[in-house]
Amino acid sequence: MSNVYVVTGAGPVGWTVAEQLAERGERVRILTRSGNGPEHPLVERVVGDAQDHAQLSAAFKGAIAVFHCIHGSAYRATAWQAELPSSEQSVLKAAGEAGAVVVFPESLYSYSEPGQLMTESSPRTATGGKRGVRTQLLHARAEAKAPTASVVAGDFFGPRVRMAHAGERMIPTILAGRKLRVVGSADQPHSFTYVADLARAMIAAARTPSAWNAVWHAPTGPALTQRQLAQTFARAAGVEAPAVGVIPGWTLRAAGTFSTDARELAETLYQFERPFVMDSSVSEAALGVSPTPLPEAAAATVEWWRQQK
Repeated sequence: MSNVYVVTGAGPVGWTVAEQLAERGERVRILTRSGNGPEHPLVERVVGDAQDHAQLSAAFKGAIAVFHCIHGSAYRATAWQAELPSSEQSVLKAAGEAGAVVVFPESLYSYSEPGQLMTESSPRTATGGKRGVRTQLLHARAEAKAPTASVVAGDFFGPRVRMAHAGERMIPTILAGRKLRVVGSADQPHSFTYVADLARAMIAAARTPSAWNAVWHAPTGPALTQRQLAQTFARAAGVEAPAVGVIPGWTLRAAGTFSTDARELAETLYQFERPFVMDSSVSEAALGVSPTPLPEAAAATVEWWRQQK
């Protein structure tokens, strides 16, 4: 097959990228260990391991772009360090042999001055823990022989986004009419990115050679507090806005002395205790993308959650 777009991973980002490409009439091959992925006539679901060179070479045959959307098996720095660099190197090598550009979804973790407005030209030199792993991955991509593009997003929300501050921690609680508890602060501005907008930006980057070998920002609307985002979801659902309580940072930091999960979450508390805001205007102009209006994105998100049992 020629002119195939390959997606590795069928999490919320990989699934959405594959779905959007197929809806545009493109042929898609999605590689996962489980054989999962959208059911669509233009989507070929392949079982394989992203660290197996032979399997990658077969999956990337005929590919013009690869969207590498696989994340660590656990939200821990040790898991990320053990799994992500080697996986990305395998993908970059196979993509280089196939002559395909590799597009990565990326986070704001590597930004070393998060207290400032984060733009495409902001420094990305964070060290230590999960933040340092993300910095390492960006450096390795910049040195790869295959062309790459990294598209940075804020915290996700949207269909299929479960493990997120604006996912299973928030929306089911709102729909159930219960009190919502958020980490850090309920009233600090924070950038949230609709997952469908990230997917559109990744596809646009793959199709724009002048955008290769650079870091871009997914189209992201004005920053919202966690309270404002919860109120937006409540309006979209037609329910009462929830009461919002806060899990203070000192609680998580204290719990981190004996809980690995709490310690890993506490590492990124700075993102919620103070303003954590990104700007995507440069990327929107370069890639020809813009954020979905918030009421529309919230409605689609709520509708997806209502369909889940």
